Amino acid sequence: MTLPNMPLPSVSLPGLLAVHAHPDDESLFSGGVLAQHAAAGARTAVVTTTWVEGSHRVTELARALKILGAGAPRLLGYADARVPESAPGRPRFVDAPLDEAVGALVGHIRAVRPQVVIAPDAYGGMTGHPDHVHTHRVTALAVRAAGLARLFPEAGDPWQPSALYLATHPHSAAEEVGGRLGREGTPTGAFYVSDDAWITTKVDVGPWLPQKLAAILAHRSEVERGAAPGRIAALPPDVQRRILGTEWYIRRDLVLRGAAETALSA
Repeated sequence: MTLPNMPLPSVSLPGLLAVHAHPDDESLFSGGVLAQHAAAGARTAVVTTTWVEGSHRVTELARALKILGAGAPRLLGYADARVPESAPGRPRFVDAPLDEAVGALVGHIRAVRPQVVIAPDAYGGMTGHPDHVHTHRVTALAVRAAGLARLFPEAGDPWQPSALYLATHPHSAAEEVGGRLGREGTPTGAFYVSDDAWITTKVDVGPWLPQKLAAILAHRSEVERGAAPGRIAALPPDVQRRILGTEWYIRRDLVLRGAAETALSA
């Protein structure tokens, strides 16, 4: 199946808030769209649900966001499910009270006031990491709650984003992308991918690939330990372009059709 290739925009792009689980997820999964929107003059921001100020990974996150034009880190401050030292004394994100996490994210949505919110898909991306899955759940609740004045009134004035875009990978890309980004020996069937028919938005981020790649590599600790940024760093430039030059999303409208257009790429 051939996915529709969305043309580059000829009009201004909407404000965008990306919500991701870990430092480096923002660059890996939506770095191209963040750079695209920032280059067009749109306000962009990123909320990261795990890790805290003062940690080496948040320092790296700040560098990556500067490259992407996405402002300073915004943190919920919970611990990574597999790295308790990521937030000493704080609960794991997956164990935190749901209302607490949703309310914290609502505060960021109301502060940024984006038209578009990005989050991981329901599978939590290709790896199915529990923090990614929970980030999807919390974001799906928060984008609705943010527009309701009587929910979390302490989090600021209500604001309703127009659309939620779920960052994903289609089945047709599993072998190429998953085979390069996944750990060696992981079978293609082990990746959590979406049916091609579910994809609503395919964005060619080739023009912003230098920023996306630089932001990925800004996560130096992940490069050095051989995680996904490290595997990307070791690839030839033509392969980097193939696996990073497209981003896929599943759009979920949050307002009635007929409102201002909020497609990532018009």
